[in-house]
Amino acid sequence: MIDPDAEVFVEVVKAGSLAAAARALGISAPLVSRRLSRLETRLGVALAHRTTRRFELTHIGEAYYRDMIVVLDAWQNAETRAKQPARIASGPLRISAPTSFGRLYVAPALKGFLDLHPDVAITLDLSDAYVDLAATRFDLAIRITAAPDAAADRLAGSTRVLCAAPAYLAARGEPKTLGDLDAHRILAAEGQLPWRLAEGIVNGPSHVITNSSEVVRELALAGMGIALRSLWDVHAELASGALRQILPGLSTASDVGIYAVRPRVEGSTAATRAFIDYLRGLLSPVAPWEQR
Repeated sequence: MIDPDAEVFVEVVKAGSLAAAARALGISAPLVSRRLSRLETRLGVALAHRTTRRFELTHIGEAYYRDMIVVLDAWQNAETRAKQPARIASGPLRISAPTSFGRLYVAPALKGFLDLHPDVAITLDLSDAYVDLAATRFDLAIRITAAPDAAADRLAGSTRVLCAAPAYLAARGEPKTLGDLDAHRILAAEGQLPWRLAEGIVNGPSHVITNSSEVVRELALAGMGIALRSLWDVHAELASGALRQILPGLSTASDVGIYAVRPRVEGSTAATRAFIDYLRGLLSPVAPWEQR
């Protein structure tokens, strides 16, 4: 820790007198004198010969002044470098995101973000497993949940739809009620059943067992059954006709949202905050999958 009295000494030398240094520091001249005396007592040497009108360094004082100028400059530079990342988006940014959402929306956003912030070095990890930010080194996690952590920023909503390929519906008929689903092939990844809708619960089982939500999407496109998918995942296929929404009157909307979650709000880097703002700008106020 730098002795504050040493900083006063440097200021006196720069100002040329105790009175001038006192005015620059906003303290009284007697206090400046007492602090110089305290510094000399601690060091056990005389740094200057001083009167009310004259301040003259000793040989030891000259050497100490030169050394302290180097130390204070290095300290100021270290402070500036330490504070800079808090203001300028730079350095590493480690992001975790669900596989499908990361592939469709996070990865395509990276180029535009890095064009704006070329000093950021991004690591993107895609996984459908829950990431414990407190136990990992991720700066940010994208989560699709109804119960976000405290340090979470909502990016968009996540409406779900029941859908199937036209070929499947042509072969097996289109369900007219929720109960009709009992006679149909249900497609869901492990952990995604039962489907809890306002009108009732669909238990399954899934026609194909898989741990991958992306596989479920491909199975639905292949005509193997009915899936409950997030609109952000299938809106293009619904628009093209590759998938058809079924039972559109069901209340498949939920309080599930898409969130950017940080380990904590305090201490978040400028790169983390800048990426959240950039992604929010792409997804809000109307998300791409909600546009008509």
